[in-house]
Amino acid sequence: MSTRSWKDIKDEVYGIKGTLRRDELEREFESFKIGLLLKKAREEKHMTQDQLAQIIDKKRTYISRVENDGSNITLKTLFDIVEKGLGGKVKIYIEL
Repeated sequence: MSTRSWKDIKDEVYGIKGTLRRDELEREFESFKIGLLLKKAREEKHMTQDQLAQIIDKKRTYISRVENDGSNITLKTLFDIVEKGLGGKVKIYIEL
């Protein structure tokens, strides 16, 4: 039995990087990570979703959706959540 890496499995199932299906998978994963990072930051501040939502003038259900799938968040809302709501800073970089 040979051991295969996660990269090998992704290449086989979703195609290599640069293919449409693989790129969609990578984008979805990055969106998911944003949600997890926001949830972790909120919990580290000992805040409830409702408390955060009130600070940034959103509904608790919106915060929940963002934490479970960050794909539909606007940059303005991301900045509001992180800076206004959690007192942090957003850093974004582009990789080519």
